[in-house]
Amino acid sequence: QVQLVESGGGSVQAGGSLRLSCAVSGRPASNYVMAWFRQAPGKEREFVAGIRWIGESSLYADSVKGRFTISKDSTASTLYLQMNDLKPADTAVYYCNKVSAPFVPWGQGAQVTVSS
Repeated sequence: QVQLVESGGGSVQAGGSLRLSCAVSGRPASNYVMAWFRQAPGKEREFVAGIRWIGESSLYADSVKGRFTISKDSTASTLYLQMNDLKPADTAVYYCNKVSAPFVPWGQGAQVTVSS
């Protein structure tokens, strides 16, 4: 069974950077598309970025294009999200998972807080 553990969250000033990590245990299928999502208080969970577990094809939400970079090391079973030029609107709990259902059980997420 695939398990997900997010880490690397924190509190930063606007314009700062953070790198999130998602440790993936188990054996993801080679055709999985892995993704980062985020959920702010009172808001629905939204897609942030996705990448194929095997291969380098990636995609981003318009709100983060040019600022965030998704990457992975499939041999090390780790997904990353490099977040630059952070804005207060990026404040949310960030989760990793497959890009679409059926989802793996959700981890606890990583809190990202961006102050102005």
